[in-house]
This record gives sequence, C-alpha cells and structure tokens, in this order.
Amino acid sequence: MNLAYRDVRHNLFRFVLTCLGLSLLMAVVLAMMGIYNGAVIDALTIARAPKVDVWVVEAETKGPFAESSRIPGSTREAVARLQGVADAGSVTYQNADGEYNGTSRRLYIIGYEPSRLGGPQDLIAGRPITRTHFEMIADTRTGLSLGDRVRLGRNHFEVVGLVRNHVNSGGDPAVYISLLDAQTLQFEIDPAAVRVKRAKGEVSESQDSVNAVIARLHPDADPEQVTASVRRWKHLSGMTQVQEETLLTRSVIERQRRQLGLFMAILMAVSAVVIALIIYMMTIEKLKQIATLKLIGAPDRTIVWLIMQQSLALGVTGWFFGLGILSLVKDFFPRRVVLEVPDALVMGGIIALVCVVASGLGIRAALKADPATALGG
Repeated sequence: MNLAYRDVRHNLFRFVLTCLGLSLLMAVVLAMMGIYNGAVIDALTIARAPKVDVWVVEAETKGPFAESSRIPGSTREAVARLQGVADAGSVTYQNADGEYNGTSRRLYIIGYEPSRLGGPQDLIAGRPITRTHFEMIADTRTGLSLGDRVRLGRNHFEVVGLVRNHVNSGGDPAVYISLLDAQTLQFEIDPAAVRVKRAKGEVSESQDSVNAVIARLHPDADPEQVTASVRRWKHLSGMTQVQEETLLTRSVIERQRRQLGLFMAILMAVSAVVIALIIYMMTIEKLKQIATLKLIGAPDRTIVWLIMQQSLALGVTGWFFGLGILSLVKDFFPRRVVLEVPDALVMGGIIALVCVVASGLGIRAALKADPATALGG
C-alpha cells in the first residue's frame, strides 16, 4: 500500500491546487533559464549569420560588436589577397529608427555587399538583395512583410526577403541593406548642417569606411595564421570566429548573463523554501495519523518515504505544469526564450534535488511526533 498515493487521493483537490500554484513558480524558473539561453544565442546569431572564419577590425579594438571599429573600405581587397582566404566582404553595423505606416521601429541595420560575404544564409521567404540601392531583408520580429516599404533616413526601402531570429545582443531585430546604402545612412547629415560645415571649411569624413572585413578561408587554411598576418598591419586587428564568439559571450553580454544567473539562483532558493513550507504544513496536519503509524509499529523509513514521495510529487507535477505553461506563452515574450530538452531535464533534476532537501523540515517534524498523541481525543 502506497501511503503517499492514498493521502493525495484523500486531499486531491488541495494537492492539485497546490501543484498549479507551484507550477507558476516553476514556469518562472524555466523562463529565466530560457531567457538566459536566448540572450546567449541572440548575441551570437549576427556573428554567425555570414558563416565566416576571420574578422578584421580596427587595431586595438574589440569591434565591431563590443566597441566601435572603423577601417578603410579598401581593406577588403588587401584581406582577399592574403594566403588562405577564399572570399572576403565588408560589413557595417548600426542602430537606427525606421518608419513604417507612421510608427517608428528600432532596428539593427547591417550593411553588406550583395555579391560578397556578409548577408544572411537562411532566408525563410523572398529573395536575396540584388540591387545596390533601396532593397532590404528584414527579421520577422520587425513585423514587416514582403513588399513593405520602410523609411530609413531620407530613403524608402522595399522588403524583398525575410529571416527569423536575427537580433542583436540588445534584442533589436536586424535588417540587411546594401553596403552603399548603409554607408550613406551612417554618414548622412542634414543639408543645413552640410552648408555649415562647408562654410567653416571642415572636411567631411570619407564615406568609404566599414566596421569590419570578414573572410572565409579555404578548407586547409589555418585561421590563426591568417589573423597573425592581419595583425602585422599596424592599423588592423584580426580575430577568428571562435575568438569573436568568445568575446561576445564574455564581454558584451557577460553582465546580463550574471544577472540572469543570479535571478535563477534566487528563484530556486524561493522554490525550495515554498516546497519546504508546503510539505511542513501538510505534515503538521497529519501528525496524528503519523503518530498512529508509529504506534502500530511502522518503521521510520516508511514515514520518511511518505513525506519524500509527496514532496517529489509536488515538485515533478509542478515542473510538468510549469513546462506546459511556458510552452504556451514563450512566443509572447519580448526576448527569445530558448529551452532545449537537455536544459529542461537538468532543471527537472535540480528541482527533484531541491524537493528532497526541502522535505527535510517535514521529515524532522514527523520523526519527532509522539506515538502517544494517537490515543488522544
């Protein structure tokens, strides 16, 4: 006879209600893990999109994502001539507001040469950019559709392609435009300001500059040797794809990762306290029944197993309900929530361990119960 099962059946409504309340807490814990994973993946998506091996940026900078980087546009030709380089392309990155149907949208604008590296490789609809001006590939989170026209600066761009989950580390959805359009937008200033500069004799900065040059290598080429060759030029610095991703995770989003990790730890501690209090109150309510078990000679391990089973049942049921709730609402979060099966299983194991530890308070109260109280009125 399973005593935990019979006790749950006897108080089924209260048990289910308690599990539903606990599942909301579990859903928040799982959501924090999903947001944590999503933040890391979002930060790496833009860097992985062009599928390259080497990044060339301004010397003594960690650009183009961690800090500002600006190098001459002619750098691409120099990088393309390096031994081991199969193809190279120039890219720019900037944030700007785009206007569509009278509303403003914050966008992360990526400029690249349509015939070279830098564009997305995973279109879900439409086609790549084929013209040098006024065409755009947009992420689905922008809310844009094929054929929509968006104003950037003083020009309008037509959406010709769509991608999914291309956002920067801050969560801004990305759009891809041609390098020439991106450079124009980056250096574009009001005509009145241009006249003032000319009157003062100030020389405008050349528009032929980019934030980075990316390169794809031949299969037998060593990325470390290529970056070492780049660093011989005093005004340039080179990073492999692995180094760029490490920089993004350890520098750009490190503080965000720590904060999310701290929230997860706090929520797990809160979950442990809540489960401990629930189990303790359930134990206190049936102390007379536990005393009766002791009086008829039930061993302590039977009582310990009764309480531990109920604690695990609460935790596991709450975990399943919480996982179901999160699966229903995760697409409505403003940031991407990524919860992989291994992560969910690991979290389930942690919750089971928390339940076992949290049951200690109820077990202590049960073992201290006096069998003589079973004979009371």
